[in-house]
Amino acid sequence: MVSGKRLAIMQPYFLPHLGYFQLIAAVDKLVIYDDVNFINAGWINRNRILLNGAPHMFTVPLQAASQNKLIHEIGLAQDDRWRDKTLRTIALHYKKAPRYLEVMPMLERIFKYPVTRLDTFILHSLEEVMRYVGLRTVIQPSSQIYGNRELRGQARILDICKIEGAQVYVNTPGGRDLYDCETFKANGIQLKFLGSKPIVYDQKQGEFFGSLSVIDVLMFNDLQAIQKMLGNMNFIMPEI
Repeated sequence: MVSGKRLAIMQPYFLPHLGYFQLIAAVDKLVIYDDVNFINAGWINRNRILLNGAPHMFTVPLQAASQNKLIHEIGLAQDDRWRDKTLRTIALHYKKAPRYLEVMPMLERIFKYPVTRLDTFILHSLEEVMRYVGLRTVIQPSSQIYGNRELRGQARILDICKIEGAQVYVNTPGGRDLYDCETFKANGIQLKFLGSKPIVYDQKQGEFFGSLSVIDVLMFNDLQAIQKMLGNMNFIMPEI
């Protein structure tokens, strides 16, 4: 059992895979790391859905995106036609999914949300999905608070944990090489990594494709099944 306030820090991803929401479900507060450099060809503004029985990338077009800019400085493309185009693609290929009629109105609210900044657009999308699946984790964009951008890497993570009064910092398994357990322990913070069993569900086709956008999970699973998936995880102690 993990006791104490649990905190996670992640860059904002648009309609990310289920593991992102499992992390949200595992903590009391998620800090959206939106004042770090944008990553070209990353997962911040794109993800994958099923298209003709195979993974297909969809992208949120951006205006003057650059790795020299911070995420919250990036704007959406001025031409809004991509919003309806992406919605039509989703509708065409998921219209026979069992939860299509329930999920599509939420996706329309997400894609048609009338903002021009990428960070605000992504934050709203995360909040919409969280509300749909019943997650009440608090979300805090890092650009609005903390004032510690001069710090880097682990030092900044620790400082945010202290400001938030967190006793536990939770990260994905991919962060094992980024953080030192003893340093966290010396600062009075437990370092934990989130583990989960492989999740497979019926995509109404032969071969299963995992790690798709949460859109796919929402389309093929009812709320009870999704909530069970969100709880299908455990905390892994780092190796010392």
